[in-house]
Amino acid sequence: MAKVTIWHDGGCPLCRREIYLMRRLDTRRRINFIDVSEEGDICPIDRQTLLARLHASENGVLLSGAAAFAAMWRAIPLLRPLGLVAKSPTILRVLEFAYVRFLKARPTIQRFIVGRSAK
Repeated sequence: MAKVTIWHDGGCPLCRREIYLMRRLDTRRRINFIDVSEEGDICPIDRQTLLARLHASENGVLLSGAAAFAAMWRAIPLLRPLGLVAKSPTILRVLEFAYVRFLKARPTIQRFIVGRSAK
């Protein structure tokens, strides 16, 4: 199984929580998580592009959005079946459609999470 690199937005409260969970599930340490919100990190593409969507590298191929999530899931034993199902072009299109809709709602979700954690 290939090692996967994930570039994520560590400045996003929602992303931080999700990456925290993925790190805990990554019991075999197959994922290299890189926080691109911090200056000085090596970015394979423009930092703003990396901050806008989840990106991954699997077997040397740069992936974005739902495909990046699927690569991350394939590296985690518990989520591997979901990642394998996402190799289907039809399933991946559905996941990407949902991811794009999520990105539009993300600012609202982030405000809700920040508001809840402040209490």
